[in-house]
Amino acid sequence: MLIDSFGRVHDYLRISLTDHCNLRCQYCMPNEDIEFMPTSNLMSVAEIEKLAKIFVELGIKKIRLTGGEPLVRKDFTEIIEKLSCLPIELTLTSNGILIHKHIETLQKANVKTLNISLDSLKPEVFFAITRRNAFEQVWNNILLLLENGFRLKINVVALNNIVENELLDFVALTKNLPLHIRFIEWMPFKGNQWSSRKVVTALQMLQMIQQEYDFIKLKDAPNETAKKYQVIGYQGTFAFITTMSEHFCGNCNRLRLTADGKIKNCLFGKDELDLLSPLRLSTPILDIIEKSIQQKHAFLGGQLQSNYQKNTPENIENRSMIAIGG
Repeated sequence: MLIDSFGRVHDYLRISLTDHCNLRCQYCMPNEDIEFMPTSNLMSVAEIEKLAKIFVELGIKKIRLTGGEPLVRKDFTEIIEKLSCLPIELTLTSNGILIHKHIETLQKANVKTLNISLDSLKPEVFFAITRRNAFEQVWNNILLLLENGFRLKINVVALNNIVENELLDFVALTKNLPLHIRFIEWMPFKGNQWSSRKVVTALQMLQMIQQEYDFIKLKDAPNETAKKYQVIGYQGTFAFITTMSEHFCGNCNRLRLTADGKIKNCLFGKDELDLLSPLRLSTPILDIIEKSIQQKHAFLGGQLQSNYQKNTPENIENRSMIAIGG
């Protein structure tokens, strides 16, 4: 088992397959001209499979594939086929653009739940955020996934001056569609122009929703990051990921593996240890994994303040979000 110095058991691994993406979301990617990792730096299919097996032997029970956009990897099908043979819950985070090409692959891999990123329901606002005209494609693929029986979580980054105008529209979707909408407080990463003044908190959003809807609080699962609610009589749910206003680090069970094979014990941590290089040299890596676990800080990577309003982004050492993996 992977247990850190605070007694937290880690059984959930997020593996980034690539830092490439077919969108250019401003809060994720610093600019259009970003330099991506050379292909030689990325984990191969065999290396991803080998590392995943090692982590499963150490107690990992759930693996989420992320990016960038994981579906832009030409060998995505091979990767997910290999990982589907492991005794884990396998899932995926995607922007939804290429989903229609992979429905059968996901079904064969026994993927039951997906996270789809969608920050606006207005095509013109979607374009302004992503710099790409792809809203209709994403929305059609969301409906396609529902038609094929997948459970969908829709990740909405709560961007100020945008989420306030669309909050109720997103909640309204849950009336007739079994969607699980999750509003994510905007978080600071390298180059994403974060400011505490731009954070729209879960409490602020909840108060806005309260003016329009009657809802109930649902029971949250162990290690759950989202605080869930449901409008009375609606099919779907809505939730808040309160990373900034009320962090949930005390029961964190997550680890991350970047596309270039670095283990990160926290999304916000500057510390990362290389697993890929020793793997390629056939050098044991168990001690490196254990070292990363034991270096994990009590909360927010040891860099952020528990009061988000005191954070100064220029003092944060980290990769951009796209280089970490969602």
